[in-house]
Amino acid sequence: MENSLSKIDIINLLPHREPMLLIDELINIKKLFSATAIVNVKKDSFFVQGHFPENPVMPGVLIVEAFGQAAAALTAAGIDKKEYDNKLVFLMGIEKARFRSPVIPDCKLELNIEAIRSHGRVWKYKGEAFVDGKKMADAIWSATIVDKK
Repeated sequence: MENSLSKIDIINLLPHREPMLLIDELINIKKLFSATAIVNVKKDSFFVQGHFPENPVMPGVLIVEAFGQAAAALTAAGIDKKEYDNKLVFLMGIEKARFRSPVIPDCKLELNIEAIRSHGRVWKYKGEAFVDGKKMADAIWSATIVDKK
């Protein structure tokens, strides 16, 4: 398996599309264990217009969504393609999400994620979000792989 996934690779793995595809790259991949997702938070990101026009901040819920997308890409890239065909990864629960500092546009948000447990189709992950080495957020979440309908 490659050590990184480009945006095109991610598009081929996940059902997300613009503007909701938040992760731009997945690097430092350790198959089914960990990776770092890159989110380029820009001044023209779709959420900036309304959150907040004079003081733009990436919403915490979108940081959690980016964590989930990174975990889905890590999992999809690591399992057998036949096992993942016609499947989706859905977020099941979020635990202990903490937002320590606001994520301001025109930055590179790095999401360090790790799969901490899997049981059948249910996976549990943890992650930390950084900008320039400063921790911005962290969370623990679970997801499941389900059949596409």
